[in-house]
Amino acid sequence: MTVRFCSLASGSSGNCHFITDDSENLLVDAGLSGKKIQSKLLEIGIDPCRLTGILISHEHNDHIHSAGILSRRFNIPIYANVGTWRGMEEKLGKLKEEHIKIFETGKIFEVGDFIVTPYSTSHDANDPVGFSLINNGVKISITTDLGYINDEIIEHVRDSNLVVLESNHDEEMLKVGSYPYYLKRRILSNLGHLSNDAAGLAIVDLVRKNVKKVMLAHLSKENNFPELAIATVNNILALNKMIVGEDVEIVLAHRDRVSNLYEFSK
Repeated sequence: MTVRFCSLASGSSGNCHFITDDSENLLVDAGLSGKKIQSKLLEIGIDPCRLTGILISHEHNDHIHSAGILSRRFNIPIYANVGTWRGMEEKLGKLKEEHIKIFETGKIFEVGDFIVTPYSTSHDANDPVGFSLINNGVKISITTDLGYINDEIIEHVRDSNLVVLESNHDEEMLKVGSYPYYLKRRILSNLGHLSNDAAGLAIVDLVRKNVKKVMLAHLSKENNFPELAIATVNNILALNKMIVGEDVEIVLAHRDRVSNLYEFSK
């Protein structure tokens, strides 16, 4: 059994990831327009008509923008917890009752052969979560939009074949940049977004927990750039005697284009 994963887009202008075992074809978040998501799926050879579900991490618009549209267009369910449903229900529009799937944070549920664990993250939303998805021994974890990482999150994503991890901003760029003070304060808070340095330190812990590939995601357009995110992470790994390419592979999710399509099997 092969599991394939691709980030269709990741950033404040829209987040959407795709994961499949060729039976279930799932989106994690749907923060782009329906037209863009369909186009990006076709770009990686996936017919949007084959979508079978959407998992929602939290109710911010850059994660839910076209979830309702796609649910109606392709007759597919949306999975979210009660708090997220409360925050997004009006924005999604009318849905079929059978397409409203409610999970409980911290409790495992199944979508086909995918065993899904939604775990709490720290962000300024009703009940934000990250997801770990396991299918026939392959584990993919998606952890973005969080102000900090704790031991509980590390334990949830340990042993993953791939962890999608936020590396949102460079702290100095953010502090001297043009954002208003209230926004800088929000991003830097424990309910905001993870910095490059925080991501690097988290990856040190993840490598020690048998994670072999990390995708840096949700990079800020104004307060970061890919080369800086990778260099910061690589420097922190080097300081901890870890070798990129041997101990861990670092890859990127892009704001405006699809990532590589990664395949995993056991």
